[in-house]
Amino acid sequence: MRISFSFGAEPRGAQGKGASRRLRNTGKVPAIIYGGHKDAEAVSLVHHKLLAVIEDERFYSSIVEITVDGKAQPAIVKDVQMHPARNQIVHLDLQRVVENEPIRLHLPIHFKNEAASPGVKTQGGIVSHMRTDVEVSCLPKDLPEFLELDLAEMNLNETKFLADVPLPPGVTVPELAHRNAAVVSIHSPRAAEPEPVAVEAAAAPAEGAAAATGAAGAAPAAGAEAKKGEEKKEGGKK
Repeated sequence: MRISFSFGAEPRGAQGKGASRRLRNTGKVPAIIYGGHKDAEAVSLVHHKLLAVIEDERFYSSIVEITVDGKAQPAIVKDVQMHPARNQIVHLDLQRVVENEPIRLHLPIHFKNEAASPGVKTQGGIVSHMRTDVEVSCLPKDLPEFLELDLAEMNLNETKFLADVPLPPGVTVPELAHRNAAVVSIHSPRAAEPEPVAVEAAAAPAEGAAAATGAAGAAPAAGAEAKKGEEKKEGGKK
């Protein structure tokens, strides 16, 4: 069984919102370990040690070892709750791993040779990822860190599906039992459309110029009418 991360944990007796808040104020993270044919166990872990690894994709796709009171328990991460406004872990859910029982968890899909594919390199296409991870089922000993999909032979307007993702021995994708979802495609870039703001901005000066021209044309006409009126008056005096 491959262990990627190890953490020490302490049992926590008091539970509830108040107890969890006080625990967080001391730099700890409330957590729960369940499954493995044992009762759920409330524990706490050191916050800064967890914070250092939550950005690592392996943390979510590998087996971690939690040591409580000197006893090591292999587990997988099922949920990490983050504070909505701060870079703070609020709660952690862990599921125990039993060596001879299958586990289910999400693995990242790594895409290989994207830039070298004919669809991109010679045909001018762009790559679109519809899926970047997938849930797998396997025994703990067969769990890979990630799945890899090679795009070296992909052409423009081609799509690869879940069934095209190579799986190591002992690993299955439960989703394939009811659907074969698209994972990645190469398609032509869309033509850029003119921005409405730019069009409106260009039209505004033209409308302003037309209005100015109309005003300029109206001014001489008004002057000519006034001049004619003056000439009639002078003619009457004579």
